[in-house]
Amino acid sequence: MTDIEIARTAKIQPIGKIAEKLGLPPDDLNFYGKYKAKIPLKYINEGKIPNSNLILVSAISPTPAGEGKTTTSVGLTEGLNLIGKKAMVVLREPSLGPVFGMKGGAAGGGYSQVIPMEDINLHFTGDFSAVEKAHNLLAALIDNNIQNKKYSLNLDPRTITFKRVMDMNDRALRDNVIGLGGTGNGVPRESGFDITAASEIMAILCLSKNLMHLKEKIGNIFVGFTYDKTPVYARDLKAEGAMAILLKDAIMPNLVQTMEGNPAIIHGGPFANIAQGTNTMIATKMGLSLSDWVVTEAGFGFDLGGEKFLDIKCKYADLAPSAVVLVATIRALKYHGGIAVADLKTPQPSAVEKGLENLEKHVENARQFGLTPIIALNHFIWDSEEEINVVRQKCVELGVRFAVCDHWADGGKGAIDLANLVVDAVENSPSAFQPIYDWDWPVPIKIETIARKIYGASGVEFGPKANADLKKIEKLGLTGLPICIAKTQYSFTDDPTIVGRAEEFYLTIREIEIAAGAGFLVPIAGDMMRMPGLPAVPAAEGMDIDENGVIVGLS
Repeated sequence: MTDIEIARTAKIQPIGKIAEKLGLPPDDLNFYGKYKAKIPLKYINEGKIPNSNLILVSAISPTPAGEGKTTTSVGLTEGLNLIGKKAMVVLREPSLGPVFGMKGGAAGGGYSQVIPMEDINLHFTGDFSAVEKAHNLLAALIDNNIQNKKYSLNLDPRTITFKRVMDMNDRALRDNVIGLGGTGNGVPRESGFDITAASEIMAILCLSKNLMHLKEKIGNIFVGFTYDKTPVYARDLKAEGAMAILLKDAIMPNLVQTMEGNPAIIHGGPFANIAQGTNTMIATKMGLSLSDWVVTEAGFGFDLGGEKFLDIKCKYADLAPSAVVLVATIRALKYHGGIAVADLKTPQPSAVEKGLENLEKHVENARQFGLTPIIALNHFIWDSEEEINVVRQKCVELGVRFAVCDHWADGGKGAIDLANLVVDAVENSPSAFQPIYDWDWPVPIKIETIARKIYGASGVEFGPKANADLKKIEKLGLTGLPICIAKTQYSFTDDPTIVGRAEEFYLTIREIEIAAGAGFLVPIAGDMMRMPGLPAVPAAEGMDIDENGVIVGLS
């Protein structure tokens, strides 16, 4: 069966029943129908959080199809509950861009899913829409201020970098000219669209402690300069109050359930290749307040989502993971061993062995943070025993725990081995987590530290625009912010065609975007775009709905 057909076999419970398992009175929830609800922030218990276990699920560098981090996160949570642990999964919300593009949904897969799957993958509780509207309100206020000279801040349109956003992959919107058609339509200037997951408002939502903190961070968004070189922020446009109004419900985390009836929180949705790639601080802290074990994921490979989770989110939230799981697949290892995507189902133990250099680098990266990862091999039916044994032997050599996981086919039962390894790691191999750089270091040094230590680069080359941006950052007094590199997820380099473990390369930083509201800097490596495009054959072409409202083709 397809993922959506499997999801429909689950005996979904009213969300009030799920809330009772967490000790939440149903009357305190904000219900979105029968199976979704928002949890008030008052249930975050800062005293309980340090006594709970936070498990980070990351992965090796993925193939274009992804390697199943969400599925593994859900399966591990089910497995932990089956062995008697009070566990919850805390995930990001899916973006409609990938849902209708190449990757499909992000609610897990097979018998390790969060449900209601269709709702989660589509409009859910409207959080993405609220982020989009708040972001575009600021964009409209910026252009309105330029247009109306009486109240103008004297903004120089040439210095404005704040674009509009849309939750769809649409390459035609990357770069455009707005304000055409005469004086009544505004002042013409170059602009464009980013995808909503790359919005600074999304990043702010994910790094806010509460509504007032959210409003303060919105006010700190850097807009541009006046003609006399004075910096302008969103607070100068008096934008933060109205924008916060649009986000008053979106800031509350969303409660849903797994297919086996365990609680799940889904909240926030930044990509890891163009943003920080992890759910909200609020959601993670809510999970740690309500459960003893929280499984969460960071997007794409450990070099992207994992690094940003540890160097940005953990420091802002004062969190430390108790254990790290790295998801690998035989498919991805063969891909990094040089096998074409079309041939990945054919057994090739030698290609798996060659591709293990990618896994080895991710293990080294985790250890640089003081963390020894557990390798979860997400099992597919076409994987051969010989290929699996190649991975098992490598894990023995590396001194890391290893489990073959069948959670896609068997749900929690297929992840019990992994769950036991996670518990063993937490109890017998205490985390010695530490970030890999100090926020007070100079910006180029922070970027080079990530490039050299995590990507394996020989160094960093800064383009003319990036060098100009470094001067701007220093002028604005923002050199103490952490780094959130925008880079392809398919390679350690800025070239997606260079797979495996790259060596003797330089990372090229084209420009550095300023996310002063979110509280980080975004160096853009190579040709990385913050508005993806659709593939030649989008997933949307295989989707349909019948006269009874039954959806097909969603995965």
